[in-house]
Amino acid sequence: MTLFRALESSAAPLYSQVRERLRERIVDGTYEPEARLPAESEISAIFSVSRITVRQALADLQHEGLIVKVPGKGTFVAQPKPTQDLARLEGFGEAMSRRGHTVINRVLSHLTVPAEAHVASQLHLPASARVTEIRRVRHVDDAPVSYEITYLPTRIGDRLRGENLAERDIFLILETDYGLSLSHADIQIGAVSADTALAKALDLAPGTALLRIERLTWTIDGEPLDFEYLYVRGDAFQYTLRLPRRTTTTNPGN
Repeated sequence: MTLFRALESSAAPLYSQVRERLRERIVDGTYEPEARLPAESEISAIFSVSRITVRQALADLQHEGLIVKVPGKGTFVAQPKPTQDLARLEGFGEAMSRRGHTVINRVLSHLTVPAEAHVASQLHLPASARVTEIRRVRHVDDAPVSYEITYLPTRIGDRLRGENLAERDIFLILETDYGLSLSHADIQIGAVSADTALAKALDLAPGTALLRIERLTWTIDGEPLDFEYLYVRGDAFQYTLRLPRRTTTTNPGN
């Protein structure tokens, strides 16, 4: 039984068809993480395409992070990236630990600062208010994956000074230790280029593209409690989200 379906007569370029056949075998587990893929010459023979076509297909998969090329040894399936489900409100460490990853937080600073206008607006505080600012680099399995700036009202932030933020999630502390029930979060996602400080913290070259997430978390009583900027390495981490399709009933007479 062959591992691959034959290429079809299609308007799709040959390299994209080869790429998708290889992706299928990676996604379904035929080629497990760290497994070696067939050599370019073998793939070329399997699909009756040129090696240039194969190289382009492999380049796409490498760019997506599905495979890695090791000079002199071949091409291997990459280890899957750590993932977090955006549809579920949970702390980063909570999500990673549930998936068997080790998380360490490097706390860079824990300060009381004047609230910037946007932060004050998000937390429903007066423009003259002071807030707690906590900066952390989150490591998954020893690799830095995100730089996070958290803002909280000082009545909460001051209490957190005595907590072990290197190993515990703020969400869990708020709920388990402080009895504050969290309801939901509003999220905005964009992209930025890493400046010098972010690049150094995340072990990247300056200018590398990062995901930038703004997250405002609310209590069950309708109070905005925790506002964060998250800068995330797309090459080392990914978010997932399931989007249901909303169906509407249309009036045939319309």
